[in-house]
Amino acid sequence: MKAIQHLSSAIPALALVALPARAQAYADPEGSGAIVGALHWIQGTLLGTTATVVAVIAVAFCGYMMLTGRLNWRHGAAVILGCFILFGATSIVAGIQTAASGGF
Repeated sequence: MKAIQHLSSAIPALALVALPARAQAYADPEGSGAIVGALHWIQGTLLGTTATVVAVIAVAFCGYMMLTGRLNWRHGAAVILGCFILFGATSIVAGIQTAASGGF
């Protein structure tokens, strides 16, 4: 019983100590400007206007091919699901981070 009291008093103190370390984990390391810039370029390419137009054309083409019986429904659904995952990636990651931090 005494150990539980010590543990319950130590948990808030540990949480306060862990907050600055957690805040530092999200900062970009020094000298990573080129890598961060390249990743932002890739993100802009994958989520930009051109990618959106290509995804709309791909979904429309797959839908037409599925309706005419020239494309297997499983392959067409995989293309459509891939587009949803690509464009919903930021929402998916935000949801995972929220769930991992304990907030719902």
